[in-house]
Amino acid sequence: IEIAPLAFMRGRTLNDAFIILDEAQNTASEQMKMFLTRLGFSSKTVITGDITQIDLADKKTSGLVEVRGILKDVKGIKFVYFTEKDVVRHPLVQKIIRAYEARRVELEESRNAERKG
Repeated sequence: IEIAPLAFMRGRTLNDAFIILDEAQNTASEQMKMFLTRLGFSSKTVITGDITQIDLADKKTSGLVEVRGILKDVKGIKFVYFTEKDVVRHPLVQKIIRAYEARRVELEESRNAERKG
């Protein structure tokens, strides 16, 4: 088992490895591309992240957000999405997530209504 910061991946090829990139919502587009291109023979990679928890100044620059569109039709790549039903923390956390999602939808609908006039 090796734990390495993303910054130390440049130039490496990871053969015969199972690679996990955690908290990927905070990667820049360039970092995501660099990470994905480290994959070597007989390796698998898992990328985890929550796009509702992006800490970057410009959320649109998240490598995780961008990669979903870029790789959605690439054979051999799969995306798995979780909802509040998948939360394995305190039951109250599911309710908190639902409340935040309801607020996000409410704000989005309000913005759309304002645009329409």
